[in-house]
Amino acid sequence: MSQGNQSALTVVTEFFIVGFPGLQPEYYNLLATTFFVIFVLAVLENSVLVVSFTSAPSLQKPMYITMLSLALSDIGFCTAALPKIISRYWFDNGSISFSVCLLQRQFIHYFGTLNSLIMMIMALDRYLAVCFPLRYPVLMTNRTMTLISGLSWASAMIIPSIGTIQTAQMLFCGPNLIIHCYCDGISLYSLACGDINLQMYISTTVASIIQLLPFSFIIFSYFSIGVSVIRTTNNQGRLKAFSTCATQLSIICLYYIPRIFVYLTPYLPNLKMNSDEKIAVTMFYGFFPPLVNPLIYYFRTKEIHLLLQNWCSQKKEKGHKMNIHFFNLK
Repeated sequence: MSQGNQSALTVVTEFFIVGFPGLQPEYYNLLATTFFVIFVLAVLENSVLVVSFTSAPSLQKPMYITMLSLALSDIGFCTAALPKIISRYWFDNGSISFSVCLLQRQFIHYFGTLNSLIMMIMALDRYLAVCFPLRYPVLMTNRTMTLISGLSWASAMIIPSIGTIQTAQMLFCGPNLIIHCYCDGISLYSLACGDINLQMYISTTVASIIQLLPFSFIIFSYFSIGVSVIRTTNNQGRLKAFSTCATQLSIICLYYIPRIFVYLTPYLPNLKMNSDEKIAVTMFYGFFPPLVNPLIYYFRTKEIHLLLQNWCSQKKEKGHKMNIHFFNLK
C-alpha cells in the first residue's frame, strides 16, 4: 500500500453494537427487557450462592470452591456483556468507544476461558473423589483447591490479553458496525483493514485448544468415573457416586453441548444459520448457564438446599416475631 493510500485511511475510534441485524424496531423494548431480566436474575442468583459459599462453614469444601469460582465468573461475564446491548435496545445507544470495546472483548474472552478451566477443575475434583476416595482428602484439600482455582483465574487472563493487544495494533478504516451483541474477537477481526487470515487462523486455533483440551480431560474424567461406578458392587455406593457427580455434570453439559452444536454447524450441509440465528445461539449458550446453574445447585445439592431453607425459615420467624411485637405495642 502506498503512502498516499495510507494517509487517506480513516482510523475508526468508535464502534456501534448492532445486535440482531434482522430485528424489527417494534421488538427492541421486548428484547431489552428480556436481557435486563436475565442480567438481574443471573447476578442475584449467583450472588446468593457466593454469599452462601463464603458464610456457611458447611460449604467450605473443595467442591464448593469450584462452584464459588463459577458463580463469580458468571457474574463477571454477564456484567461485561449485557449492559451495553440492553442500552442499545432500550435507549438506542449502541455506540462504544474503541478502548471500551477492546476492554469488553478482553473480559468476554477472559471469562469464557476461565469457565472452561473451571469445568476442567470440577471434573478433576469428581475424578479424584470417586476414583481415589481414600486418597481424596489428602490430594484435594481446601488449600489445594484454592491454589488451583487462583491459578486458573490468573492464567485465564494470558491468552485473551495477547489477542486484545493484537487487536489494538490493527488498523480499522472502514465499517464500524459490530454484528453481534458485544465486542468479541471474530467481530472485530472482520472489520479490520488488510489481510487478517493469519490472525483469524491463530484465533480460531487458540479458541479450539482452549475449549477442546479441557473438554477432552472432562470426557476422560467422567469415563473413568463411569467405569469406577460400574465396578462398585454396592448399590448405595453407586447412588452416592452418581449424586456427587450429577450436579457438576449437568452444568458441564449446559456449557459444552450448545457450543459443540455451533462449532459443528459449518460441517453439517443440511444445517445453515443466518446471522440472527447464530447470534441467538451464541447468546443462549453464553447466558442460559449463568441463569440456570444456581437453580441446579439449589435442587441437586442437598447442603445448599437445606441452607437456603434454613435462611428462609429464620427470616419468616423473625418477621413473625416482629409482627407480634408490633401488635403488642398497640
